[in-house]
Amino acid sequence: MTMPHVGAVFAAVAGVMAIMLHSSIHKIEEGHLAVYYRGGALLTSPNGPGYHIMLPFITTYRSVQTTLQTDEIKNVPCGTSGGVMIYFDRIEVVNMLVPSAVVDIVRNYTADYDKTLIFNKIHHELNQFCSVHTLQEVYIELFDIIDENLKTALQKDLNVMAPGLTIQAVRVTKPKIPEAIRRNFELMEAEKTRLLITAQTQKVVEKEAETERKKAIIEAQKVAQVAEIQFQQKVMEKETEKKISEIEDAAFLAREKAKADAEYYTAAKFAEANRLKLTPEYLELMKYQAIAANSKIYFGQDIPNMFVEGNSSPAKSQHASSTEAGFFKVKPDGQ
Repeated sequence: MTMPHVGAVFAAVAGVMAIMLHSSIHKIEEGHLAVYYRGGALLTSPNGPGYHIMLPFITTYRSVQTTLQTDEIKNVPCGTSGGVMIYFDRIEVVNMLVPSAVVDIVRNYTADYDKTLIFNKIHHELNQFCSVHTLQEVYIELFDIIDENLKTALQKDLNVMAPGLTIQAVRVTKPKIPEAIRRNFELMEAEKTRLLITAQTQKVVEKEAETERKKAIIEAQKVAQVAEIQFQQKVMEKETEKKISEIEDAAFLAREKAKADAEYYTAAKFAEANRLKLTPEYLELMKYQAIAANSKIYFGQDIPNMFVEGNSSPAKSQHASSTEAGFFKVKPDGQ
């Protein structure tokens, strides 16, 4: 064998080795697991992220995502109970596969498990829902619960068929409906909106009237309370004046009573003193003192008879004779 032939053989072997080495080395991204097939049979030992080596041309691998992923199902047909065909433009299913369940799920449903367990199941559950509801319910009344119903139905089946695959959320877009029906719905929504506006306007008017009524009631209550307070104030003033008058009357009565008592006491004591002082002897003495104090005394014909000045004598004699102008002679009684 000549040198050119040896070089060609060496180059051929090197090329084959390079191709085999390139086919055997592969890289797995973070968040994925590699499952291996050898001769079509699934191996039970998956590999995590990084570079790995496998037998070229004999062993193949598939990368399976084990983090949150979103599967998107587009243009899903759905027939309502009234026979109207509608289409859901896009349905998104957020799901996650735990690493420990990768081998079992791939063995049972292949590496494209989401087509069997999620895509097909979404079509089935959505058609089940639409078939028992009218277009009005699917498009408007029950649209807000479709995503939750799909999530619950999917997870219920996955717990039995594929443990380890969990549904995190389902997002459903508004379905497409025939144009004529859509226009009718729009007109109906416009009428509903107009009705709601009218109802809200009525509520606003009623609320304003209620507010005015409450303001009037509050104002009337305030006026009544002010009037009551003023009335109570006047009553209290009158009661105070009455008490002051009663106190003044009581004080005046007490003063008058004390004054009367004092006068009574004085008169009583004066009378008591006079009773004790006005004895016959004292009266006789006073009589003679009064006679002695008189400035003019006239003696009549009889020595016992006497004349006093003035006309204050209690008794006048029938036989009086004038001896001097302005004076009278009084004859004693019993003569």
